[in-house]
Order: sequence, then C-alpha cells, then structure tokens
Amino acid sequence: MNKMNRLSKVYTALIMIFLFAPILILIVFSFNEAKSLSVFSGFSMKWYRELLRDSETLTSVRNTLVLAVSASAVSTIMGTAAAVGINKLRNKYMRAALDTATNIPMINPDIITGISMMLMFVFVGRLFGAATSLNFATMLIAHITFCLPYVILQVLPKLQQMDKSLPEAAMDLGCTPMRAFLKVEVPEIMPGIVTGLIMAFTMSLDDFVISYFTSGNGFQTLPIRIYNMTKKTVTPKMYALATIIFFVILALLLISNLSGNEDTRALKEKKRAQKKARKAKVS
Repeated sequence: MNKMNRLSKVYTALIMIFLFAPILILIVFSFNEAKSLSVFSGFSMKWYRELLRDSETLTSVRNTLVLAVSASAVSTIMGTAAAVGINKLRNKYMRAALDTATNIPMINPDIITGISMMLMFVFVGRLFGAATSLNFATMLIAHITFCLPYVILQVLPKLQQMDKSLPEAAMDLGCTPMRAFLKVEVPEIMPGIVTGLIMAFTMSLDDFVISYFTSGNGFQTLPIRIYNMTKKTVTPKMYALATIIFFVILALLLISNLSGNEDTRALKEKKRAQKKARKAKVS
C-alpha cells in the first residue's frame, strides 16, 4: 500500500512538472538579458521595457481586453437569464433539447465554429450590401456565442441548489418578481455568476481560431498578433507579455476558487442549521 502511495505521488509530481516546467522556463527567460532560450546570461527587465515601447503589441493587448470584457459581460447577463429560463422549464423534452443546444458550442471544434460563423457573417454582410463583413462586431458576436455555455453551466447548478421557496417568500412579502429575483435569487447564485464571468473572460482572452476567422483587417487581438509574429520570429517581449498574462489568469483562478470554497462552506453551514432545526422539531 505504501509503495502504491509513493508511486502515485511520483506520478502526480511528474505530471505537474510536465505541465508547469514550460511555463516556469518562459517566466525565467523573460528576465534574461539576451535573446537566447538556452543560456541565461543575466537578470534584466529589458524585455518588459521593450514591451512597453511596442505600440502595435500594446494595441493588440488593448483590443483583446476590450473584446474579452465586452464578451464576458454580455455573455454573463445573457447566460444568467438563459439559466433562469432553463431552470424554470418543466417539459423534460424541451429541457433536454436546450441542454443539447447549450453543449454544442463547447463540443463543436473551434475551427468548425470559426468557419461557419465567418460564412454566416459574410453572407449577411453581402445580403445587406455592407462594405466589409468582418469587424469588431462580428468578433464580439462570435465570442459571446462560445462563452455563453460556460456561463449557463456555472449558474444553472446554483439555481438548482437554491431553496425554491425563497423567491416565493419574497413575493409574498410584497416584492415584484423582478425585485425578488434581484434581491433574493441573484445573491444566492452570485458565486456561479462570478465563476461564469471569469471563465468567459479567460476563454475570450485565450481564443485564437474563432477570432482568426471572424476578425477584420482593422482589429487585431493578441493571439492573432503572436501568430503573425511566428512567421518571422517571436521576440522575448512575448515571453514578458505571456508572464504577465499568466499571473493575471492565476489571480482570476484563485478568486474563482476562493468564491467557490466560500459557497461550499455556506452550503454546509446551511445544511447543518437545517439538520439542527429538524432535530429540535423531533425532540
């Protein structure tokens, strides 16, 4: 048994090394004075300073953040509303159909989604005689489309865990349905909304394939910028930028996990209180 435990620990350690060693190397060499990825010639912030002077890269970072924030905000609002609607459905066939439709953008390969959306945007643009069919709006619609399922799948379980009598009690006390939703339901499902928002943001920030097919000439995101650089050479400025993005995403994941842990603790405390109340009634 001890031998199996040791083997499992070694296996886990090897997996962690395999996953995080490339990121660690990237972080270390982002502080390298030279361009080499094999020889560390000395600690320097040179590439971070070079990054701040690269206006084209900074513009692509700004575009990526604007797109990610816009897509995550819209998809969070739409996804929360969709989750509420799905949760209230009582027809099991309709619910199964909507669950399937929700899962399709997640299961469908990105390249299929990207090509199909590009064709749709070009068709609609030509139908209305638009000068250009692909622009920021088409990218935003595409990002909202593939971010929506992640929000729905985070919010829906929280709605199912919530006590169904809470909004009814609020309406009995004089709240309108909308006020009951905002004052009672939203605080209960907030951890799911926050997690869905963070997931939508990271998915939009990371996307390349769908963005590549739905972007216009005047709008370039960071993944597309890096892809264009690989045709020539990727400078260590990109190592510095990747390091910054890694720590930003790490911070978002920590926030998400902490909110999830708080939600789990609150749920456990609620269950303990309910058990105590039942015991008190029995006695």
